[in-house]
Amino acid sequence: MNADAKPFPAQSPKIYLDYTQAELDAAYDQRVWAPNREEIIAWCLSEGEKVRARLEHRRDVPYGSGPDEVLDLFPAKKGPGSTKPAPIHVHIHGGRWTLFTKDEESFIAPAIVEAGAAYVVPEFSSIPRGRIPDMVAQVRRSIAWIYNNAGAFGGDPERIHLSAHSSGSHLAGVVLLTDWEKEFGIPDDAIKSALLISGMYDLRPVMLSARSSYVKLSGAEVAELSAILQPQKLHTPLTMVYGEKETPEFKRQPKAYLDALAAVGKTARLVEIPGVNHFEVLKLLGDPSSEVSRMALQAMFPKQESQLP
Repeated sequence: MNADAKPFPAQSPKIYLDYTQAELDAAYDQRVWAPNREEIIAWCLSEGEKVRARLEHRRDVPYGSGPDEVLDLFPAKKGPGSTKPAPIHVHIHGGRWTLFTKDEESFIAPAIVEAGAAYVVPEFSSIPRGRIPDMVAQVRRSIAWIYNNAGAFGGDPERIHLSAHSSGSHLAGVVLLTDWEKEFGIPDDAIKSALLISGMYDLRPVMLSARSSYVKLSGAEVAELSAILQPQKLHTPLTMVYGEKETPEFKRQPKAYLDALAAVGKTARLVEIPGVNHFEVLKLLGDPSSEVSRMALQAMFPKQESQLP
């Protein structure tokens, strides 16, 4: 061998499926795939402030005893003389379990309340104030509170529907597996439908990624908090949505969960939204003319019951 010749570089090992460590880290890092991330987040905050300034709402209503256990309520806009209780749309915010609050999600309220439904956004602890199991428990308590107190804000406890985004969709995916009757004394079908946007349903690859630097879970917790490992427990009509420009893992995970559900005889719907990234697809939930918003509205009530034109 020529003394000046250099050996071929060692190929990076695969750490999960076909991913190297660097590829897996990038597949869970939205900064790599959504260059307008900060711009959209700033818009959500700014628009949310405007919405709260003009829409009737109750802010920081306690649903539990913890300092983070509060929610914002936006009552439905009803037609003249209407006394019928309104459907309730509950939204679980994302933020990789460490960022954001309910304030980023107020911008969604007009699309919901003007269609004739109440809009509710719970807050919950984020890392490092809380761990993921705490967040799941808090979201569960918020749902039970909403069911038990729906009448106080004109909502119908028998028409609660759920949406979520990103890490919020992960939390919601686990919450959908709850034994509501056993744990809270409310009907097991308390949540009538779920629209999970850009979600994760399997924490095993997440824990192999750079996110493990701040997400600390035992092996048993990873299994308990991975909806994909418990597909037989899902009894809620489920639609999963992701953007065409999502990261590879945020595309793969909902497809894998859909397959896991099918393997145990469960059906769900999976929709790719063309031309949008992880944050743009959330923004569409607040646009009543978009497919994402329409899916949420149509799940809550037939078109003729809403206030949409």
